[in-house]
Amino acid sequence: MVEQPTSRDWAGVLTLGLIWGGTFMVVALALEGYGPVTVATARTTLGAVMLLALMRLTGRRMPTPSAQLWRAIVLIGVLSTALPFMLLSWGQQFVPSAFAGLSMSAIPLMVLPLAHFFSDEPLNLRRFFGVCLGFSGALVLIGPGLAQLGAGSEPLAQLACVAAAFCYSCASILTRRCPPIDPVTLSALTLVVGAVILLPIMLVTEGVPGWQGTRPGVALIVLGLFPTAFATLLRISVIRRAGSVFMTLVNYQVPIWSMIFGAWVLSEALPLRFYIALVMILTGLAISQWFSLRKMLFGR
Repeated sequence: MVEQPTSRDWAGVLTLGLIWGGTFMVVALALEGYGPVTVATARTTLGAVMLLALMRLTGRRMPTPSAQLWRAIVLIGVLSTALPFMLLSWGQQFVPSAFAGLSMSAIPLMVLPLAHFFSDEPLNLRRFFGVCLGFSGALVLIGPGLAQLGAGSEPLAQLACVAAAFCYSCASILTRRCPPIDPVTLSALTLVVGAVILLPIMLVTEGVPGWQGTRPGVALIVLGLFPTAFATLLRISVIRRAGSVFMTLVNYQVPIWSMIFGAWVLSEALPLRFYIALVMILTGLAISQWFSLRKMLFGR
């Protein structure tokens, strides 16, 4: 049974926002010494190893063989780990980390129309207005890049970040429709799928990685341990106690933290359109989820 959020739950949500918002900065640091495929592969593989170890320690078993379940696991693994991790790692070579983080804030807005057609959550007029406002913010964010397609790598890198957000959105719908399975087991196996796909690509394109210095090396390890393994466990813990609606508060924090880390730690220059897009996307998100948020915050 879902309980009223406690101070522990609020601390968990704030921690998740901080971790996931800082992920893009850590990716940028890892890219200082490693190629994009290596960064994506290390993040996926380390996370898979940690969660498989947790499965072993907690006595969790592999799910019963089922073609439908394993098909879902593979699809979710491709769309939630292998493909978006690659797109983000490649894209962040050419765009600020704050841009990547801000792109991720569009995920809930992408999920709404997908859920309308492929799940059991209809898109009403209020949600439709929120989605339109949020997507207008996304156009403000990537509009200049769309006008310069074919001129350098930055416009394509912007599209890669938005495409990664779309991958996560599709994975969210598939996860909702996935046959029953323990959440930790699902997280571990989807990361295994990503690792199996990315490891041979890394070996062919970038070779076996070596230690490239403290800053990128530590960043690579942190990516596998915190945004994947630790954050997954914390997310599951909060959802079980306080519910999935409460977890949506993380979506409001990620772009803000990514812009703070990008500006303060990496000294990234953030143009005015970043702030305009942030306000439009978060406002659209608030409108689309207004009743759920009001019930959570005010109890009615």
